[in-house]
Amino acid sequence: MTSSQVIQRNFLEHTQSVEATKGALSELILIVSKVLAQSLLNGGTVFWCGNGGSASDSQHMAAELVGRFKRNRRPLRSMALNADTSVLTCVANDFSYENIFSRQLEAHGRSGDILVGISTSGQSENILKALKTAKDMGIATIGLLGKGGGDALAHIDHALVVPSDTTARIQESHILIGHILCELIEIELGIS
Repeated sequence: MTSSQVIQRNFLEHTQSVEATKGALSELILIVSKVLAQSLLNGGTVFWCGNGGSASDSQHMAAELVGRFKRNRRPLRSMALNADTSVLTCVANDFSYENIFSRQLEAHGRSGDILVGISTSGQSENILKALKTAKDMGIATIGLLGKGGGDALAHIDHALVVPSDTTARIQESHILIGHILCELIEIELGIS
């Protein structure tokens, strides 16, 4: 396969993935945006967590809510649980890597908050533990997932499962969904 063919194939796969995601998830994205906006309106915090590229997406989405998305506005309560390397390494060292997100949720979370777990496979042990902890604490759970959703589905209130098995296409759809959610949240809160 030539380099030009690789480029064309990737654009085609991306377009097909986005179209499939739009068809499968548009209505659920609207529902999830209302859930997120209501929590924020009530003083809740939106927590995000993920590993690798999903960790970057978590930080990106938290920043869009704390900073701004489209308009200057008040900051919204949001935090990426994978951003504090001192806490991550402390918890991983003193407890286990599986506890890096759940331990922070126990420290900062409260009923009325929301945890968004981002995982292309839905199989990451630290995400699963955080989702279980959230449920025990009365924190609503949202999943940005792929590859059928994996074991995470059993612990999620609202699962946005990208209909793809390709990690890159799933991650591309996750960031698109995240941006749409941020825009809809600003609209829901009357600040767009």
